[in-house]
Amino acid sequence: MERKHGRRADAASDVEAALDDLYTTPPPGFVARREELAAAARTSGRADDARRIHAARRPTRAAWAANLLLRSQPEESRRFLELGRALRDAYRTLDADGIKELSEQRRSVVSALSRQAAELARAGGHRLSDAAQQDVESTLRAVLADEDAADQWATGRLESALTPPSGFPSPAGTTTAAGTSRKAPQRTAAAPASASAPAARAKDDLADRRRRKRQEELARARKAAKEAERRLRDRRAEQADADAGLRQARDRYDRARQEATAAERQLQQAREELERADREQQEAQDRLQVNADALARAEQAAGEAADEVERLAASDS
Repeated sequence: MERKHGRRADAASDVEAALDDLYTTPPPGFVARREELAAAARTSGRADDARRIHAARRPTRAAWAANLLLRSQPEESRRFLELGRALRDAYRTLDADGIKELSEQRRSVVSALSRQAAELARAGGHRLSDAAQQDVESTLRAVLADEDAADQWATGRLESALTPPSGFPSPAGTTTAAGTSRKAPQRTAAAPASASAPAARAKDDLADRRRRKRQEELARARKAAKEAERRLRDRRAEQADADAGLRQARDRYDRARQEATAAERQLQQAREELERADREQQEAQDRLQVNADALARAEQAAGEAADEVERLAASDS
């Protein structure tokens, strides 16, 4: 039984990993990759997994970039989700000044993360259009403002961009997005004089607790936003260093290629010179052999002529 449960767990893990892989595949290659993964699941006898994989729908380019951001930067994404939770909690009780401050920090974080998503997309070989870039920002704003949107993005399998709500939850007594003010609860009839003091103290205590809670939530949200901005500055600095390193590496590569080209030309010239010297050496050896043969024939002829002279001189005497 344990082995059977283990096989089911392994299969579930396999299909989840396949879907994670699929939704970080660039959209132009999505369908081909989906068919490949579905075919692999069918070959392994996992028909249900194959159907689930085949049911996946290709994401838009903006949704793919948002998925890529989540998968490529897990720690940053986790902190971004935590920031969203802190902001949503804080916005329910914050005063107008606190909301203004957090809104400015929120815009900075969203802008930086959307640029990071665009960089990841470009590194993956697919540049985002201006419209797709705006859709990525819209998705990130939705993740901060809406819990359901945050849950969808956290799966890493968005199929389309998310649309943020009209605004964060507004605190009681503040102006809403529509420009109206939420009314405070109506006062009840005056309490008897004998009970007014304890009731007032209880009301003051409750107001103090709420105020302290708002202050604590504001402090946590501010801290989370500042930490997120600091991490993004660090990432941008690291990106700038990486870009500089890449430019230096490209320069070194270009110089090395030029030197290699020059060395190859020199090597080719040396080989041609060696071939010419080899031909000249062979020709010299051939001439030497011809001369040696001619010399041998001349020596033989001279010897024969000398012998003939001796023979003739002997016959005269």
